Amino acid sequence: MDAALFGAGRIGKIHAGNLARQPGVALRYVVDVDAGAAAALARQHGARVATADEVFADKDVGVVVIGSSTDTHADLIVRAAAAGKAIFCEKPVDLAVDRARRCAEAVRQAGVTCLIGFQRRYDPTFNAVKERIVKGEIGEPEMLVVTSRDPGAPPVEYLKRSGGIFRDMLIHDFDIFRWILDDDAATVYATGSVLTDPAVGSVGDIDCTAVTIRTRRGRLCQINTTRRAAYGYDQRFEVIGSLGMLQANNHRPTEVVASTATAVSADLPEHFFLERYRAAYAAEMAHFFEALAKGAPVRTSIADGVAALELADAATTSWREQRIVTV
Repeated sequence: MDAALFGAGRIGKIHAGNLARQPGVALRYVVDVDAGAAAALARQHGARVATADEVFADKDVGVVVIGSSTDTHADLIVRAAAAGKAIFCEKPVDLAVDRARRCAEAVRQAGVTCLIGFQRRYDPTFNAVKERIVKGEIGEPEMLVVTSRDPGAPPVEYLKRSGGIFRDMLIHDFDIFRWILDDDAATVYATGSVLTDPAVGSVGDIDCTAVTIRTRRGRLCQINTTRRAAYGYDQRFEVIGSLGMLQANNHRPTEVVASTATAVSADLPEHFFLERYRAAYAAEMAHFFEALAKGAPVRTSIADGVAALELADAATTSWREQRIVTV
């Protein structure tokens, strides 16, 4: 099967490498506004640089992988669906809920597979927690507490077009909430502050948040985030149930613990998402092609992408208007 990749940046390189590992799959085209980056990545994987028009006109291309900037996602999804090509697209579908819903409808009408890149669902540790919940190890889940902290904020130029922290950063946490509790939000209350860098506030964004979600079944979820954790990439959650608790903790470069007369110490968490979710990105791509081969549904569909964006919108409204929002 021939595939085309949109985006030759940081995430595009990850996806290109994982594509190359799929049996029977060849990366044929790389598309990027940066011609140099596209050419370098294409050379690395035996592909060639192309335009979007060339990709969608080529009937031999069965799959498009979209790792380009967020503002391109919706158009590429709609064009790929119209061309009958399976779609793997990074989150979010779009920054506007209405447009994301139109993309979902285009995918539905075309009858093509569309996976949205919520890679955390494919992380071995997080997935093990989910499997043990399903098996009933902690009984009925009642509360989820998510800690999600970046080691540092992205450049202000990026934040200007990111859609805000709830759409850019917490959208992953909203997806984790829906997946782990297998429930939908009834109400959302979000608050936030600018605590790490005044420049973040200058573009109308915040860098620290606290979100409380009450589900339709009365369960509770709390999500705390910050753009600056001096000790590394902090990604943890715990699920409290009627029979106990399951925790998913950080990954570290090694699990060596040093004990001396003065301290007990361990490695800091892995530095950022490329390291922390290396295995998840690989598993996500393998799952996508396995689903295509079997004609099976994907684990993170475009409907999941729309639902997470709806929560991000509700949280944004809650923060701005300082009120509980009914979903």
